[in-house]
Amino acid sequence: MLPRMFLKRELRGRVEVLTIERPEVRNAINAGLAEELWDAFEQIEASPEVTAAILTGSGEQSFSAGADLKAMAYGDDSGTGRGLNVVQVCERGLAKPLIAAVNGSCLAGGLELALTCDLIVAAEHATFGLPEPKRGLVAGAGGVTRLAPRIGLAAALELVLTGDAVDAQRALELGLINRVVPASEVMAAAVELASRIGENAPVSVKIGKRLVRQSLGRPEEEVWRLNHAALREILATEDAKEGPLAFSQKRKPRWQGR
Repeated sequence: MLPRMFLKRELRGRVEVLTIERPEVRNAINAGLAEELWDAFEQIEASPEVTAAILTGSGEQSFSAGADLKAMAYGDDSGTGRGLNVVQVCERGLAKPLIAAVNGSCLAGGLELALTCDLIVAAEHATFGLPEPKRGLVAGAGGVTRLAPRIGLAAALELVLTGDAVDAQRALELGLINRVVPASEVMAAAVELASRIGENAPVSVKIGKRLVRQSLGRPEEEVWRLNHAALREILATEDAKEGPLAFSQKRKPRWQGR
C-alpha cells in the first residue's frame, strides 16, 4: 500500500506551492508530513526551475496547529521510521526563498514552521501564538529562539511566557509578518511576492538571504567579514556580469543561476 500523501505540491510558473492537506486535524504535523516536507525542500533546492516556494495549509481555519499531539501521545505510524518531525524540518529550512501564506490559526509548531519562512503573508482572520506553556511544553522547533530577532525581546517574551495568541494586525505591528490581506487574496499575494523575487538573479537572492540570516546577533567586525566574503562570492558569478551588461544594453537579464 502506498503511503498517504499529506502534502500537495503544485508548480505555478517557477514558484512551487506546498499545501498541507490535513484539515481534519487543523493541518497538524505528523511524521509522514514531516518526511514529505523534508523531501519537498530537498527537491526544490535541487531544481533549477524553481526560484521560490510557498507554504500554506488547506482550508480557511488553520495554517497549522503544530505537532500532532494525539499522534505523539498514542504513537505515530504515519511515517517510514526516518525519525523526522517538525523540529528537524524547521532546523533544515530552505536556502531558496520560502513564503508562508497563513490562512488561519498559526500556532505552536505551525508558527515555528512560519518562522522558518522568509516572508509571511496572512489573512485578516489569522492568529499567531506559541501556546506550548499551556500544555507543559516549550516551543523547541525554533519558536523561542527565532522570535526575539524578528520582533524584539519584550514582545517575544510576552508571547513565549503567556502562551497567548495575537491577531494578524498585531502581528503586523510587531514585525512578525509582512502583510495582511483579505482571506481570498492570501495566495495571490504570496505568489506575487514570490514572482517578484523570481525576477532577480537566483544567486543574488540566495547569497542575500544567507547574509541577512548569518549576520543576526553577530559582532559588527564579524558581520563585515561575512559581508566581504559574500561580495567576493557574488562578483565571481556569471550573473554579476550579466546584470550590468543587460542594463547597459537596455534588455531583460538572462540569469544563469551561477
